[in-house]
Amino acid sequence: MILQKPVYKRFKTRVVNIGDLPLGGDNPIRLQSMTTTDTMDTLATVEQSIRIIEAGGEYVRITAPSIKEANNLLEIKNELHKRGYKNPLIADIHFTPNAAEIAARIVEKVRVNPGNYADKKKFETIEYTESEYSGELERIRDKFIPLVKICKEYGTAMRIGTNHGSLSDRIMSRFGDTPEGMVESAMEFLRICEGENYYNVVLSMKSSNPQVMVQAYRMLVKQMMKENMNYPLHLGVTEAGDGEDGRIKSSLGIGTLLEEGLGDTVRVSLTEEPEYEIPVCKTLVERYSNYSKSLSDTIEFSEIINPFSYSRRNSNTVINTSGKNVPVVVLTATDDIIESHEALRETGYYYSENLDKWSIGDMAPDYLYLGSKNINYNLPGTLKKIFDYGFWCQFENQSGSFPMLNETEYLSLDDLSFAKFLEISTDSLTDKILDKIGKDKNLIIVIKSDDFLSYKNVRNFAEKLISDKLDCPVIIKRSYGDLSEDKFLVYPATDAGGLLIDGIGDGIWLEANDVSRKVVNSVSFGILQASRTRISKTEYISCPSCGRTLFDLQETTAKVREKTSHLKGLKIAIMGCIVNGPGEMADADYGYVGSGPGKITLYKGKEVIRRSINSEVAVEELINLIKENNDWVNPE
Repeated sequence: MILQKPVYKRFKTRVVNIGDLPLGGDNPIRLQSMTTTDTMDTLATVEQSIRIIEAGGEYVRITAPSIKEANNLLEIKNELHKRGYKNPLIADIHFTPNAAEIAARIVEKVRVNPGNYADKKKFETIEYTESEYSGELERIRDKFIPLVKICKEYGTAMRIGTNHGSLSDRIMSRFGDTPEGMVESAMEFLRICEGENYYNVVLSMKSSNPQVMVQAYRMLVKQMMKENMNYPLHLGVTEAGDGEDGRIKSSLGIGTLLEEGLGDTVRVSLTEEPEYEIPVCKTLVERYSNYSKSLSDTIEFSEIINPFSYSRRNSNTVINTSGKNVPVVVLTATDDIIESHEALRETGYYYSENLDKWSIGDMAPDYLYLGSKNINYNLPGTLKKIFDYGFWCQFENQSGSFPMLNETEYLSLDDLSFAKFLEISTDSLTDKILDKIGKDKNLIIVIKSDDFLSYKNVRNFAEKLISDKLDCPVIIKRSYGDLSEDKFLVYPATDAGGLLIDGIGDGIWLEANDVSRKVVNSVSFGILQASRTRISKTEYISCPSCGRTLFDLQETTAKVREKTSHLKGLKIAIMGCIVNGPGEMADADYGYVGSGPGKITLYKGKEVIRRSINSEVAVEELINLIKENNDWVNPE
């Protein structure tokens, strides 16, 4: 018997020609990155571009903040061609229409940010009358149309790239700092393009908050369908940071949209060398390569779970698990945990025999699944034990422990008065099970899926519970078998994180044979952090660097992280330049922004507090600022 591959349904977009690598339609999802070198350093930019291409990048983006950099794109392009590399180049433009008009004659694509390009961003609240608003749009149109005409003449593609943190004062005054404002910001520019019969356009809706990013892209697609448009989508979570956190945050946002059939090109923004971004892009995209592809002119949006704003599913409290508590983390015990408490150190639990006392970290799991084995030491009260039902029934003292039942055991259960877990697959929600769940106020459901792509199945399961008004808590479980650690930083963020940002899930339970217990636990909490559903550590909003960057971002980020990683819940932005400064850091509590060679400006929220600080002392000045605002605590 020949098994057919499952069908991966994608939103059908128009084809946009970008050099010899067209985007959209039934073309592959393209991979890209952005250089971090000084654009005036031709050799360094060429060599870094080659590293991106040889890592698998198909498009290379290069910043052009002024006319001189725009002109030098020709030197870079010629040198790459001379070396045999003809991948399309993209010029990144923010504030300078004249640089964009030069670049559009040289490279295959230009990116403009509608919040900065010909619009105003001074963090001013302005009340516009209808005529004043229309007048501003006409002014923008006059400044933007010359670029559109050049792109038409030269066959140059354009990305209209909206960023959450750099919405113009005009858009903010009418729509606020919202996904709706992001969409309208792009649509205004897009309508100008269409008015000039220019359609070689790609769109993006980026944010450092994956929840906002996902909502904005969904809202954009809905608006495009309403206006009979289908432009390709460039996916990315901006300023994702570095390391594990950057990969989780990017995967959560990008992966969720890919699961929903949205996205034609991806860029993972890491505060690392740009060629390191490409393997993460590959891992995200290759996951769908084994599936037959079906293109659809429409995307269906749920009417049960609002895809455009966050609202957590209502659930009653069972033990410490419910919609009123932060999501819990379940960890499967390995043999060394069963043998000794020492193995729990890596998960935030440390026992001092001298003091006979447990110390508990912020990233300590709430439940330990032991199956049919028990441990011979006492756990702290915050860590509950879960046993298989048959094994649990043998205990005389069941305090601090709870049973896990399968479907058969649950259906045969007469007594529903005790707290319990039911592990059930997404395809097993029978009428008998539903009827019993409706009578059980002491049940926590553990949803598991054996499908490689489980996101939609779990979402459908949750929608069934909601439509049937079943309010038991739900824990999302995914077992990945022999998955590599690199992929483990990507897949769970998509499978579980994409549900959490829509309010589905009162807990998370991850398993992987070849991934250490420490990483499994860290990724679990990292997903909750990235989805903003449980904050357990400091969050860093850090741009990936580019030719505009005025200091060593990787080194500085490491220094800031070293000094502040104990400040749970604080959001600190580290931005290389003013373009990625007060706007792009969006909802950060504090900002560290390059303002000139060797100079740093510090922000509290979006307010400038100290200007032109020497970079040698800027990290200490940032700490002083945090202390002055009573947000500092001494590390333990």
